[in-house]
Amino acid sequence: MTGMTSSARPILNRRLAEFGTTIFAEMSALALTTGSINLGQGFPDTDGPEEIREAAVRALRDGRGNQYPPGPGVPELRTAIAEHQRRRYDLSYDPDTEVLVTAGATEAIAAALLALVEPGDEVVALEPYYDSYAACIAMAGGRRVPVTLRPNESSFRLDLDELRDAVTDRTRLLLINTPHNPTGTVLTRAELTAIAELAVERDLLVVTDEVYEHLVFDGAEHVPLATFPGMRDRTVTIGSAGKTFSFTGWKVGWVTAAPELVTAVRSAKQYLTYVASGPFQHAVAEALALPDSYFSAFREDMRAKRDLLATGLAEAGFGVFRPAGTYFITTDIRPLGHTDGFAFCRSLPERAGVVAIPNAVFYDHREEGAPFVRFAFCKQVSVLEEAVTRLKALAG
Repeated sequence: MTGMTSSARPILNRRLAEFGTTIFAEMSALALTTGSINLGQGFPDTDGPEEIREAAVRALRDGRGNQYPPGPGVPELRTAIAEHQRRRYDLSYDPDTEVLVTAGATEAIAAALLALVEPGDEVVALEPYYDSYAACIAMAGGRRVPVTLRPNESSFRLDLDELRDAVTDRTRLLLINTPHNPTGTVLTRAELTAIAELAVERDLLVVTDEVYEHLVFDGAEHVPLATFPGMRDRTVTIGSAGKTFSFTGWKVGWVTAAPELVTAVRSAKQYLTYVASGPFQHAVAEALALPDSYFSAFREDMRAKRDLLATGLAEAGFGVFRPAGTYFITTDIRPLGHTDGFAFCRSLPERAGVVAIPNAVFYDHREEGAPFVRFAFCKQVSVLEEAVTRLKALAG
């Protein structure tokens, strides 16, 4: 770049200037250099069901999906997604006009926001939020308006009055995530009813990220927002195979919504990846048809891992918010005498040989998330047991 002066315009689009290398990359690198157990990034350390992996191999060998699959997704997967929504939630979607397959839920979020948000539109999102939300709102030229989930006894809760107050005449869309990453909160029927009533009253679109729909514990219930009165035609529901079947590298996600919303999201999606994951789409179609016993066993396995890590964290001196959903535990480091999650997480590998993520990266209001740290429990039991043993060094 010869001839550039110090006053030259920055290389990076200014909408993305605030988004540097993600904390996940930094912490994963730290795990490698220190030989630490990585409980930071949310990916399983074992593959999902063998019969589904074999389904992908079979698709590859049979030549199904090795060339560009159809833009909306292979028909078998779209049909399986529609059947999943019908069987689980009594939601009826036309696989030809109301289902869109994406390159993971991350692309679904990006395509939905790029399609539905124009420069100047406000997007209300629950804070803390998955980091791609902020970047995608910025790329669309929107303005994010965070509504903060705050600790209330053993969980983080939504203040419905604060949500209502956040909506203005410039609000275009509500971005909802339940079960919620990183706090593990599962929004209740009462909370979802209030969100639905607000959306209808103010004529708002809603994008709802439900990728942890099959990971709810202790009697908590996942209820899709699209099932509430007035929401079927204004809600873009996002799902994912990665979190449910433990094949995160396959990058198969989806959108279900009314035809005009799917058409809009597809208009953006076709200029992102165009299509992706051809053979894996065929395998995920088979995965969605697995019997209920698979989903219940998967949930119980994760619940046991949650309990193992939560108990160990409490014994190590952390304040623990036992999650009702997802595969993350948020902890409070103040009982350990710390208040800065960034400094704590950067020192934790040397002190205990474990990597975690500071929750503050998921906040606009960094001070709200400063004393909280997130651990992932989607790991082998032996790995979690070793992590718990190491963390107990913090308690002396």
